[in-house]
Parts: sequence; structure tokens; C-alpha cells
Amino acid sequence: MLIGVAVIVLLITRLKLHPFLALVLGSGVLAAVAGVPFDKLMNSFTAGLGSTVASVGVLIGLGAMLGRLLADSGGANRIADTVLSRSGPRSLPWTMALVAAVLGLPLFFEIGVVLLIPIVLLVARRGNLPLLRVGIPALAGLSVLHGLVPPHPGPLVAVDALHADLGPTLALGLLVAVPTLVIAGPLFGRVAERWVGPLELPAATAAGSGADGARGQDEAREQDGEREQDGIRGQDGVRAPSFGATLATILLPVVLMLAKALCDVVIDDDKATAQRIFDFIGSPLIALLAAVLLGMVTLGRAAGFTRARISGTIDRSLAPIAGVMFIVGAGGGFKQTLVDVGVGTVIADWANGWHISALLLGWLVAVGIRLATGSATVATVTAAGIAAPLAAGMTSTHTALLVLAVGAGSLFFSHVNDAGFWLVKEYFGMSVGQTFKSWSAMETVISVVAIVFILLLGLVF
Repeated sequence: MLIGVAVIVLLITRLKLHPFLALVLGSGVLAAVAGVPFDKLMNSFTAGLGSTVASVGVLIGLGAMLGRLLADSGGANRIADTVLSRSGPRSLPWTMALVAAVLGLPLFFEIGVVLLIPIVLLVARRGNLPLLRVGIPALAGLSVLHGLVPPHPGPLVAVDALHADLGPTLALGLLVAVPTLVIAGPLFGRVAERWVGPLELPAATAAGSGADGARGQDEAREQDGEREQDGIRGQDGVRAPSFGATLATILLPVVLMLAKALCDVVIDDDKATAQRIFDFIGSPLIALLAAVLLGMVTLGRAAGFTRARISGTIDRSLAPIAGVMFIVGAGGGFKQTLVDVGVGTVIADWANGWHISALLLGWLVAVGIRLATGSATVATVTAAGIAAPLAAGMTSTHTALLVLAVGAGSLFFSHVNDAGFWLVKEYFGMSVGQTFKSWSAMETVISVVAIVFILLLGLVF
């Protein structure tokens, strides 16, 4: 197992090989060292890849569709501007954390960053606030949701690998995410601001980047006047949907999944009609599908999109997630190879011998892979595969906490081998050292604070 993981790490970090290819080759090396025949290796890898894509891939695609509808229709701008218009300068960091968390529910982290950066720059300029005071809470909101709350790909993969119940995972994930966001967002933002010092608003970033097209300062002022007269606008000048409709669309899948979890606790009868209904509508596939179908009306049609344009928006949403799909699938193949060669049993025995909490072990494994590869997704899928035997015999609550522990570990200390590190550095116009003091430190705070709360919940439940 160590040799297989080391090969993946070296291929990604040294040879800059794509994570998909690195995971495929790492699985081959793992099986070869373990003495597994080639035909059995292929069966293990393809079975793991197929089952992972079948269970998670559709959900990733639906999430991308909803995120694209949200961006193209101007719904994201509508939510941000509505909330910000009701906030004073003191509450702006807290508001940005809230906006990022709400927008982060259906969006991939990278999409959320590109979408929020122009809003962060505009808010910092309007409120005359230090950039990091509003930027760190926004980044924390996206990152916390990305690592701890389904239906993001990482938590979903861990839920599938550990055979966890999505309802308790979602509920506990939100319970851990809220205090973690408060500490790592608005509170740590002030610390990061002092560590890094004052930052100038990057002119290039403010003038032209982001999913919806960021604007320069003068153009932003002109658009502020246009918003007051004609309403907020999305791409190509179309009128954005209402705040209520946009918020309801984003929250629909979370509400349906939480309703299913509540029904499981209150009714707890598989033959009851009400529970069967909620089990159906609260399943991740149906919940996200319902949100996408609703979004086509509340976001697309409300913005004046034709049927052809809505179809084109849905079509364009799928291309950017191809890489994520392949990485997640290959991670599932590597996980299945680990299981079939018996590595999981060895890890479980080792953990029992060292008397280490399964939650802490899952977190430590994810931390190590995150530091080595720079990929939160690779860290999640690999650590979940290694920790899978530890979930045997656990209650549904502790299995859900193990999912969260792996997710928390996957966020630890983003550095130069992480694409997100460079994305934040360039958008905020920081040096490498400043990015370490702000972004990397924030990710570490999220990971450590989250595992502390997870371990405390493990003592309570």
C-alpha cells in the first residue's frame, strides 16, 4: 500500500502526471507488488471505477448543471447583491461567509472561487475594507462546504466508499461546518489580515475575470445605477431571477435530503408510506434532479432564456467536470484494488494495535495524502478506501463522522502542489509567502477545527 501510494504521489508531484493516470498506474504497481494476477487487477480496478461513477458520477453532473444555471442566469449575483445591500461594513465579513456558504452548496470549489472573486473585490472596494477581511470568509465558506457537506463530490465519494447514510452525514456535516466556518472565516480573517498586511486590489483581476465577467471600478459604478433602475442582470444583459426563487432552488436538494433524514429518525418504518415517499424524494439523485428541473424554470426561464439556450447551458456545464469524473472514478478503482489485495484488513489491525481512534486515523491518512498530492479529491477517495474496513460494525452516526473526518483531513494545508493555491494567489495578487500566511493557514485552521468538533461529537453520540 505504501509503495502504491508513493508511486501516485511521485507521479503527480514530480512528473506532473494527471491524477487519473497516476491512480491507474499506482493501482497497477500496488497489485504487482502484492502479487495479484493481471486479469484480477483489471477486474478489481474496472469494478471499482464503474461502481464509483455509477453512484457518484450522475450526482456530480447534476450539481454542475445547477451551478451553470445559477451562474448564467445571474442568480448568483442576485443573491450576493441582495444580501450585501442589507449589511453594514462591520457585518460584511459575516455576510460574505454566508453568501459563500449558500452559493457553495451546489457549486464546485473552483467554480465558486471564480464566481465569488469579482464579488469579493467589489465588496472590499464598496465597503473600504481590507481585501482579506472579506476574502478569507468567502474562501472559508466555499472550502468548508466543499470538504464537509454533501452533495459535493468529496463527501459523496466518502459516503459511498464507507457505506455511510447520507442523511446523518449531511446533518452532522452542517453541525460541524457552522462553527468551523465562524472560526476559520470572519474570526481568522482578521488574524490573516494582520499577518499578511494591507493588500492592494488587483487591477487586472478586478477588471476582467470571473464566470460572469468581472468589471472595472468605473464600469461597476455604472452597473450599480443600472441595477437600481432595471434590476440585476446576468450574462448577455438578461434580467436575473428573483432572490427568493434563486434561494429556494439552491436549497431544495438540501431540504429534501434533510427531510428524508428526519423522517428516518421519526418514523423508522420501511413499510410506512410516508417514509417510502421521503426515501425516494430525499435520495441524492432525485433531490438534485428536482433542483435542476426547478432551476430550468426559476433560473433559466425567469432570466428570459429560450428552451434552446437552457439546453445549451446544460450542455456546457458537463465539459468542465470531465476531469473530476475521471479522477473520482480512478480513485474508486484504486480503492477497490486496496480492498481486494487485503490492505484494508492490515490497516484495521494496525489501527487496533496502536489504539488510535478510527476518526483520527481517517483524518491523519487524508492529511498525509493531501500534503503529498495537493488534491483534496485524491486525498478523500484514497483515505476513504483505506479507512473502509474501520467502518465495519460502526453505528450510522460514527460512520458519518468518519466520512467527515476524512473530508476534514483532505483540506489540510493547501500549498504549491494544489491548483487552488495558485488560483487564490493570482486572483488576490499575493506573493507565495502571503498566500501561505492566508490561504494555506486558513485551510489548516478549517481542517484542525473540524476534526476537533468531529472527535467531540464522537464522544457524545
